[in-house]
Amino acid sequence: MSGEAFVDTNLLLYAHDRHGGPKSVRAQELLAQLWEERRGVLSTQVLQEFCVNVRRKFQQPMTPAEVREAVLAYKNWRMVVNTANSILQGLELEQRYQMSFWDAMIVQAAESAGCEVLYSEDLSHGQEYGGVLVVNPFLS
Repeated sequence: MSGEAFVDTNLLLYAHDRHGGPKSVRAQELLAQLWEERRGVLSTQVLQEFCVNVRRKFQQPMTPAEVREAVLAYKNWRMVVNTANSILQGLELEQRYQMSFWDAMIVQAAESAGCEVLYSEDLSHGQEYGGVLVVNPFLS
């Protein structure tokens, strides 16, 4: 394993939510630590979900320029690009673990990157998928 950690979309959203409260602060701290240690991994899916949700779900949506600036910063992270084979693997994980397709694609990306940890609020804290441990950073 690489010591790398995959970051789910919800952490990026909290980190950029001006009204996110303590979760926003915790997400910002975690992302800063992962960046400093060069251990953070994202996927194209995570960035796509981020781009949609920061403009639709926030009390104070990000402007297109702010979204572009954030994506430019995140493009310097290690990025997992979804391919047709990724999707086929995601479909297998969806069936095996009885999870949503989108969650299966997150797990697939983390596994394919060789990550030890998958930071997510949406998946079950402490669950292990093929050697990737789900950690909800808001529980500690």
